[in-house]
Amino acid sequence: MTKETGGPAFPGTEANYVHEGEAGMTLRDYFAAKAIVKIAPSFGEIGELATAGHEVEEILQLAAKYSYEIADHMLAARSA
Repeated sequence: MTKETGGPAFPGTEANYVHEGEAGMTLRDYFAAKAIVKIAPSFGEIGELATAGHEVEEILQLAAKYSYEIADHMLAARSA
């Protein structure tokens, strides 16, 4: 995955989005959050997958990984 973040998701004056020295959510985080809402249903019920032999931790890691991969592609498309 890329380290490109796309900058702040909701830019404004520094006072608007910096809290305790940390900038708010990056555009990459925002894209990943939007992506997981769409891909999570494809993982079905976590309990259902777990009883089919998949570890819950594995399922959650895959969902997060795919969300950030989608976000990386979205950032690349913005700069194309």
